[in-house]
Amino acid sequence: MGVLSSYDLSRALAEKLGVPFVDLAESTIDDIAAQSLPERVARRYQALPIGVHDDKVVVAMTFPGDVVAVDDIRTILGSAIAPVVAEPEQLAAAIDRTWAGSRIASSVDAAHTEAEDPEVATSIADVDDAPLVRLVNAIMGRAIDEGASDVHIQPEPQRVRIRIRVDGVLRDVSETPRSVLRPMISRLKIQAGLDITQTRIPQDGRFSITVDGRRVDARIATLPTGHGEAAVLRLLDERSGVFGFEELGFRPEELERYEQAFSVPQGTIITSGPTGSGKTSTLYATLLTVNTPDRNIISVEDPIEYKIEGTKQMQIDVKSGMTFPTALRSILRADPDVILVGEIRDLETARIAAEAALTGHLVLSSIHTTRASAVPLRLIDMGVEPYLVTSALTCTVGQRLARKLCPRCSEPDVLDRTVVESLRLPEELVERGDIRRAVGCSYCSGSGYRGRTAIYEVMLMTEEISRLVLGRASSHDIERWAVADGMDTLRTAALKRVADGVLSLEEMLRVVV
Repeated sequence: MGVLSSYDLSRALAEKLGVPFVDLAESTIDDIAAQSLPERVARRYQALPIGVHDDKVVVAMTFPGDVVAVDDIRTILGSAIAPVVAEPEQLAAAIDRTWAGSRIASSVDAAHTEAEDPEVATSIADVDDAPLVRLVNAIMGRAIDEGASDVHIQPEPQRVRIRIRVDGVLRDVSETPRSVLRPMISRLKIQAGLDITQTRIPQDGRFSITVDGRRVDARIATLPTGHGEAAVLRLLDERSGVFGFEELGFRPEELERYEQAFSVPQGTIITSGPTGSGKTSTLYATLLTVNTPDRNIISVEDPIEYKIEGTKQMQIDVKSGMTFPTALRSILRADPDVILVGEIRDLETARIAAEAALTGHLVLSSIHTTRASAVPLRLIDMGVEPYLVTSALTCTVGQRLARKLCPRCSEPDVLDRTVVESLRLPEELVERGDIRRAVGCSYCSGSGYRGRTAIYEVMLMTEEISRLVLGRASSHDIERWAVADGMDTLRTAALKRVADGVLSLEEMLRVVV
């Protein structure tokens, strides 16, 4: 009925049973105590030892009133226990985290033992129940559970490091013997349909994997290095889906400016930023907004990251001749209203996209530049005529992704006056006293951050900015005029999020120069 949350229900249950309630998101779990109970028992009874107090093992449970479970756990641990109530979702997540690392470790040992046999090492990559396969699945499962966007398999002289990128930051999760590297890479290549005999040239492909009933698409890129083949997997979780503007992090004033661009029937909107800055997510959110029954929407992408109902999405395939320019020419003959071009990479694509905008189409695309003000100049550098750029371009968006402060453990940050002066922070921001800093708790895995938000600068192509572009003005001159016209730079937009308590100053300085 939505009247009561699971968290509140657990607190009420604890009060009814007369036992303590524990918030696992804010508690530190003793790993040694946690693994003293076998995983199968923990999952069967939804119970997890989280520490020791007064010679009793504190066991978090969803329902301590289950006397059979309490007796079994007491017998297995060989100690007196003190049951406490935990919220079911928090407890399930804690159980998953407790054994994720141990599953990888045990899989590494088994895979290493089997891979030491040269004959086995060349064949186990294609055996579904091989330890090597279980190792790959354990690594992928750990990455998916922690919401990672990428998995890095990095060979080194004495070992192979396994790293995952969570909220834009890489961290180590495990390491394996070098003997496991070749069969592990071969297994991934087989899944992606790549050539396992080619180890001296880069390859890329795509495959899908299901972990605990959760289907995830993975893009793999292999690279030959001095210590062996490395691999990087980009994970695309279908359950995460496409977000709206508010979920992405648009502030109301930024969205108001942006709506002026995509609410018109024609023109070109280009998002810009480094790899991994959320450009495609912004384009998808825009596509969702303009996706109405009276519009024919066609996209050409490399790759198609998420499927959007009501649109025609085309996949680039260079081997068969399906390139961005080829696809765009075909799209223009298919009576489109809105066209999404995944990325502008060359002159031909840029010119066709600009001409499509001039002929009455709304074109959405992305490009690699550091600022919104640099987009028109980048197109001109590619070879697009300046008059074509100013006529077709209606809006450019510069963006970055930054980690949000953990809502459960962040605390007020008291700044030294020298820091304020060196960073040239606005006095009103300092006086408000809303600046917060990262601390770290179990809810955010000790990082102090949980989730990410986008930082935007939205530049509309006004007549004055078009004149500056035609005159080959610098991006700094263009940016100054855009600011005078009402645009917030990335730094200003980030400072506003710091003032809102969403970002820390440290994170702002990490992502915005």
